[in-house]
Amino acid sequence: MSSSETSSPVAVITGASSGIGAAAARSLYAAGYRVALLARRLDRITSLADELGDGAIAIEADVTDRDGLVAAAERVKTELGGADVLINNAGVMLLGPFSADQRDDYRNMIQVNLMGAITTTEVFLDQLKDGGGDIVNLSSVAGRTARAGNGVYAATKWGVNGWSESLRQELLPDVRVTLIEPGVVDTELPTHITHEGTREGVQKMYDAATVKPEEVAEIITFALTRPRHLVINEILLRPADQLG
Repeated sequence: MSSSETSSPVAVITGASSGIGAAAARSLYAAGYRVALLARRLDRITSLADELGDGAIAIEADVTDRDGLVAAAERVKTELGGADVLINNAGVMLLGPFSADQRDDYRNMIQVNLMGAITTTEVFLDQLKDGGGDIVNLSSVAGRTARAGNGVYAATKWGVNGWSESLRQELLPDVRVTLIEPGVVDTELPTHITHEGTREGVQKMYDAATVKPEEVAEIITFALTRPRHLVINEILLRPADQLG
């Protein structure tokens, strides 16, 4: 591992300020990992790092800012010895009808969901290759099925899926690549939707969500803690009552 054999592995988590990212940090920390929490909301990740204790650090970072990611990677290398795991969790879900009125949302989703994951991985890749590591990419059921109102969001997730499969083949056997595709999970994703009518409808669905971020985090931890000769490449999960 990139950290010394006598110390616990290091997981870098983007979008660690809430939802699946924060839950994954707690789950992995409980499993013996040290964690680097990356997000734009420094107050939230600082509070989480303080809650977890020694071996958890908060780094303000935006996945659309490569220079900021390079600086974050340097901190991870200096303070924790390097990354063994990268969890590309940062994402936005700005649903709405396809029109020029939503053009800023489309570009934001592409920059965060797709290019953000690609850039973060490129920046941390040398650390992950140093002795063997793991990449976990958070996609979505929308990476398999598209519907009216989620076209560009689905496009970003289909892109993550295709890129992840190529990355898996390119990096094996030294770096394991795992793709996680959740359905509806109880997170704050709908609160960022700018199209009012869409936000109201989606929020009602998310208010009734039965799958919690902690349950997805348990699945991530399970996949990462398998023996190195075993790779769980893809996990699709939905609430039991979600059809599509």
